[in-house]
Amino acid sequence: MYEPIRTKSVHSTMAGPTSDFPHRTREEELDIQLAGHLAALLAVTDELRALAPSAELDIAAERLAAQVTRLRKGRTPARASVTAVAPLPHLAALHRRAHALAGRALVVAASRADTAAAILAAEMMDAHTAALEPREVASH
Repeated sequence: MYEPIRTKSVHSTMAGPTSDFPHRTREEELDIQLAGHLAALLAVTDELRALAPSAELDIAAERLAAQVTRLRKGRTPARASVTAVAPLPHLAALHRRAHALAGRALVVAASRADTAAAILAAEMMDAHTAALEPREVASH
């Protein structure tokens, strides 16, 4: 049949269970995940700010940047200045994308018990839901 393996596996180490590469804790992994989701949400928020400037989006972007900086232990997130986009993306699609990213951030923030990030993510979800709802026009 098959010949038995006579050499040690390349996956085993001579040192035993210890290894030379660093391991991250669950909390560190969740911090990395949360920072990634919030940074992606920040990028979409910056796109929205370029297409439809508002004070609310400016405030949200600053709050998101502060949370990403905190989670990355002082490293500020990269910010792109979006000026002209061709073709012009549909605002509703950006709001849906931002809502989905905020939802992912909320799940990770809740699992790591990060109240500040969870509150921010929930507020962002609410804001993007409101932006997607049709506005009622007051009739005269």
